[in-house]
Amino acid sequence: MDFTELIIKRQSDRKYSDKAVARPLIEKCLEAARLSPSASNSQPWTFVVVDEPELKDKVAHKTYGPLKSFNKFVPQAPVIMAIVLEKPKVITELGGRLKKKEYPLMDVGIAAEHFCLQAAELGLGTCMLGWFDEKSVKKLLKVPEAKSIPLLITLGYTPEGYAHREKIRKPVEKLVKWNTYI
Repeated sequence: MDFTELIIKRQSDRKYSDKAVARPLIEKCLEAARLSPSASNSQPWTFVVVDEPELKDKVAHKTYGPLKSFNKFVPQAPVIMAIVLEKPKVITELGGRLKKKEYPLMDVGIAAEHFCLQAAELGLGTCMLGWFDEKSVKKLLKVPEAKSIPLLITLGYTPEGYAHREKIRKPVEKLVKWNTYI
């Protein structure tokens, strides 16, 4: 499949089969994330893969929103991957302060998308989660209190017949300016 087909295929999947994901496939997704670019090559991340069912279910239940209305699908996923934000290189940190930019968060986003695109190529579904009880997840995963987890990603096979949704996006004319904003 070419890159455009891969971009179209990758979606936020909210339904998973109970089929386990083989470690070599998970490792291939992790390698794609590891190879992603980062500011000053800081690589400000640690990936915590949760595939032990009991622990995975505990983490999954910490993603529910008010009245369990958000992320009800998460317990179906056989794997949850947490991205722990690590301290960037000093040059990246200084540059970020000077430019008022959160380079490490951008880097985590790039790594997460590399992970998800690789998963899509392998026939796996993913969903990035920003809504979760971070304090509880850190405790479950034994992440030091001073660190943060900006994203969780579910990973698994989608069930047979699960629909691929057409991407609804703004038209390019509303998103692109040539040479000047105005």
